[in-house]
Amino acid sequence: MAQPSRIFAALADPTRMRILMLLRAMELSVGELAQVLGQSQPRVSRHVKILIDAGLAERRKEGSWVFLSLGPRRRIEPLFSLVDRWAELDGENPWTAADAARLTAVRADRAAAAERYFAGHAADWDALRSLHVAESEVEAAIARALKDRPIGRLVDIGTGTGRMLELFGPGAEKALGIDRSPEMLRLARAKLAEAELDADLRQGDMYALPLGADSADTVLIHQVLHYAQNPAAAVAEAARLLSPGGRLVIVDFAPHEREELRSADAHVRLGFADEAMLKYFEEAGLAGRVLEHLEGGELTVTLWLGERPEQRLKVVA
Repeated sequence: MAQPSRIFAALADPTRMRILMLLRAMELSVGELAQVLGQSQPRVSRHVKILIDAGLAERRKEGSWVFLSLGPRRRIEPLFSLVDRWAELDGENPWTAADAARLTAVRADRAAAAERYFAGHAADWDALRSLHVAESEVEAAIARALKDRPIGRLVDIGTGTGRMLELFGPGAEKALGIDRSPEMLRLARAKLAEAELDADLRQGDMYALPLGADSADTVLIHQVLHYAQNPAAAVAEAARLLSPGGRLVIVDFAPHEREELRSADAHVRLGFADEAMLKYFEEAGLAGRVLEHLEGGELTVTLWLGERPEQRLKVVA
């Protein structure tokens, strides 16, 4: 636990205070911070290290990029309450407006990169979408699956562009998206920032999620499991996150014969039979059931639900 004197020492430099205020607005890479601050990356990195050592910021690596976010809320919130009170008394610092303008430019750069990526892959995605019911119908079915109780702490595994977080994050107590691809996380970050949605994004593997047990009330795996070499292990890892009474919703294809999807779209599994999915749930300690089969194209989309019992079973020696 950092002592108050160490925290105030870390904030003695105006640049470090600016960094904290920028991170309050959004997660940023070291390069983006350097762009906003008008300073070199090595210099910004030195400032960031001091903030991390004081427990005021956290560092996360995504591929070749390093992203920074604020430290634990219990430490940061009292600090910002104090800063806000001082701003009411003395007015905003002169650099606040300039930093906000440069931050807008960073958001625009992210949005432009996302648009370029979507434009380059639109034909592939449109071809796959044409094989099944409209995405709006799938999203409506997921909403039906979640409407009977509060979402609570939401984790979206294989979040991709963050669409599930965009839809269901506003109704969650806390929303977190996990994806293995740094490129997809950057797209999701741009989309969520544009929509002004508060959600956390982390790089991670579906077989080794960077979260502890009992850390989620609702977990989504939307059109991801067909990429898994070991879907049973992925389901078990997702189930590990669930608190008692928590639920796992999986959306994927029913069995099909579109063999070209293996080579064209890297699908490992050509859909899942209900019996196979329910077995995955059972082996993971969840009570499973089939929610819906959405027909209307060459591919059928299925929704399955697995629920953690309210009380974990105790093993008697």
